[in-house]
Amino acid sequence: MESDRRSLAKMLVCRLWTTISKALFAEFLATGLYVFFGVGSALRWSLALPSMLQIAITFNLATAVIVQITWKASGAHVNPAVTLAFLVGSQISLPRAVAYVAAQLAGATAGAALLYGVTPGDIRENFGVNVVRSSVSTGQAVAVELVLTLQLVLCVFASTDSRQTTGSPAATIGASVAVGHLIGIYFTGCSMNPARSFGSAVIVGKFAVHWIFWVGPLTGAVLASLIYNFILFPDTKTLAQRLAILTGTAEVEEVEGVEPQKKESQSSSEDTEMENVCQVA
Repeated sequence: MESDRRSLAKMLVCRLWTTISKALFAEFLATGLYVFFGVGSALRWSLALPSMLQIAITFNLATAVIVQITWKASGAHVNPAVTLAFLVGSQISLPRAVAYVAAQLAGATAGAALLYGVTPGDIRENFGVNVVRSSVSTGQAVAVELVLTLQLVLCVFASTDSRQTTGSPAATIGASVAVGHLIGIYFTGCSMNPARSFGSAVIVGKFAVHWIFWVGPLTGAVLASLIYNFILFPDTKTLAQRLAILTGTAEVEEVEGVEPQKKESQSSSEDTEMENVCQVA
């Protein structure tokens, strides 16, 4: 009996680790691709300077592609602000949120480094580092980033909420990113994503006013989470359930509640169950 319990516990830990490691790799890969294509569209080539519309469309399409690829593996956060919003909304545990943000920052840095390596030296210049326009104050910049991220996170919640919609959220989230860039480029170059700003800043070592691209998006994300989860579409989670999700024990309980499969032919249903565990995030 004791050996059976140990075997079951070992199996549950292995399954949970497999799910989490897959999710972290998905966040790393998705953020890296997002930065590579997004920042790449903003590089100032002498023969054809990028237009605002070109940059907005590229970020739009890149977002749609990576969300389609990774949203069932990790929830396709690709953004520390989105991860914080899910944490505030009791939809992800604190340990998983910290791991997600680390994977996102690492992915953004890797994506920026790859882009930097393949870009000619005379084209790099500021390398897509977010900067505040000279006529825009820091307070205005923070406010703009707050509002841009607010609408993005609200769109993410609405697009991924099983109570509201089904299917892939790729197109709607991509459109939300494009809307933000059509306005935000004039003010701050449009971040809405601390990881996107972090990747470029690390590679070229330029962190002037970098705090704006954390404070604005993170504040907007928290407000969006509160508005969506407690005003627009409040859920019925109790305080005990929220604490269980926050500490990560809810994930373990959900895995333990799954009956072990007796046949390998049922592996597809196991994958679906593990995706549901992952979607605590």
